Amino acid sequence: MGKVQIKEAKGKLGVLVVGIGGAVSSTFIAGTLLARKGAGVPIGSITQLATMRLGKREENRFPKIKDAVPLADMKDMVFGGWDLFEENLYEASAYAKVLDEKHLNNVKDELAAIKPMKAVFDQEFVKRLHGTWVKSAPTKWDLMEQVREDIRNFKKENGCDRLMMIWCGSTEVFTPLGDVHKTLAAFEKGMKENHPAIAPSNIYAYAALAENVGYINGAPNLTVDIPAMWEMADKHQVPIAGKDFKTGQTMLKTVLAPMIKTRMLGLEGWFSTNILGNRDGEVLDDPGSFKTKEESKLSVIDNILQPELYPELYKDYYHKVRINYYPPRGDNKEGWDNIDITGWMGYPMQLKVDFLCRDSILAAPLCLDLVLFMDLAHRAGMFGIQDWLSFYLKSPMHEPEKIAEHDLFIQYVKLKNTLRQMLGETTIDFID
Repeated sequence: MGKVQIKEAKGKLGVLVVGIGGAVSSTFIAGTLLARKGAGVPIGSITQLATMRLGKREENRFPKIKDAVPLADMKDMVFGGWDLFEENLYEASAYAKVLDEKHLNNVKDELAAIKPMKAVFDQEFVKRLHGTWVKSAPTKWDLMEQVREDIRNFKKENGCDRLMMIWCGSTEVFTPLGDVHKTLAAFEKGMKENHPAIAPSNIYAYAALAENVGYINGAPNLTVDIPAMWEMADKHQVPIAGKDFKTGQTMLKTVLAPMIKTRMLGLEGWFSTNILGNRDGEVLDDPGSFKTKEESKLSVIDNILQPELYPELYKDYYHKVRINYYPPRGDNKEGWDNIDITGWMGYPMQLKVDFLCRDSILAAPLCLDLVLFMDLAHRAGMFGIQDWLSFYLKSPMHEPEKIAEHDLFIQYVKLKNTLRQMLGETTIDFID
């Protein structure tokens, strides 16, 4: 693969966020505004801080990714989006209580100027929230057309050269893949007929792709991980990525499970529990929404350990995941893991991990990186599923004929090798 022709990152990049008033999105936007003013460091962002090796080791070329790759500048980003509640972004950020008042006041005017558009909302898909700032229309098709109009208006009013959409909204109830999701024709017909299996996230995704806007799914919802959306993305030649931001406990699993496997240690059981008190925790207190998250969390270990290839080590291990809503904790999630492993001659050992993390602090830099890398992909003419961004995602989308890759370090190599290919540089296999 030769050097890819990448369109220049000129003009403004509009970032449309679904669930813009939530803890993750408000922290992402406020932090980006602070970083570009020099009032904070974007810690956790690979696009802003990481280097990448180019060429052989003796060449000693280790530029920062943002200096080697033609990414959009943070200063060119313009933010907007939709939310179930009317509060401006300063009010929403203050409510979330993630960033301190001294930080928020540094960008108060910019945050206060960002007011959400009315959201597409269906109580059947998020049981625990009761939206007050929502759209109404006779059909889901009509709601989709309203979102398309919002996109066009935002782009025009803000003088944006191009746009990217990212879902930072709540986890929707578990929805199995149905016939309505399998073809674009069936999906379009389903929107016009108000099919009950078409979720609000599906409506946003269709609207984005129809407007030539890339879509990033930060939740475990089906959304763009359905054949109808793959067809739509190919038709309009737009990149899509998902699903579910890989932040706290699952990020650790994608590090620890490869360690267990590469050393050929056995696994008897893995128990994971979380306490979380923000709006996301409240939503996940509903069994339907938790089921969607549980599916995302459970698939990771199985994929990495490959019990079908190593039955003597992993065939019958027990895996349990729990999320508990605990309001006093707020956004400061605690993830606790008990891992029962076996070693030489089957002797038992235990590994215990207690991760007192900050959910939105971990997710915010992922949002920034995903938006910038997806914009890069779009300008490079890459469309459809961007599985090279699996590094950021808990349940990464992939081509149907392929298996997903969950190992964090393999994902990281894949990400950087994709960037090297785009630059016309040699990919690195670490042999020399």
